[in-house]
Amino acid sequence: MNHVVLVGRLTRDPELRYIAGSGTPVANFAIAVDREFSGKDGKKETDFIDIQVWGKSAENCANYIGKGSLVAVQGSIRIDSYQNQAGETRRATRVNANRVQFLDTKNKSESSYKGNHQGFEPNFEPSFEPKGLDPQGFQAIDDDDIPF
Repeated sequence: MNHVVLVGRLTRDPELRYIAGSGTPVANFAIAVDREFSGKDGKKETDFIDIQVWGKSAENCANYIGKGSLVAVQGSIRIDSYQNQAGETRRATRVNANRVQFLDTKNKSESSYKGNHQGFEPNFEPSFEPKGLDPQGFQAIDDDDIPF
């Protein structure tokens, strides 16, 4: 079984590109994930994990999250092999994300969202005046209304 769930903060803005020929969107970014336990020196250790997202989710990531955004990622680990310019075989490990949940957004989206709704403040105060209150502010109850 190859299944991973991570929660961390983006270390850089997502890089969105489109696959030539098919036009499929793909976004790449990395997240910093703190380890559960501290190291010998008492400090939390952090892993930096590369993430790859495909399709509409890739476009959403590019539009709504950025460096420092907190995300939850669900997917599978993928190990790719390639040869560098010296002819040596290298491996790259990343998470191929099936789902990315935004736990907060980048600042520019928050400010544009808030900007579109300026002047709107919900009012939860009742718009009626209750009638039949006694001098202490309680509603008078007629003894004939009590069922016992």
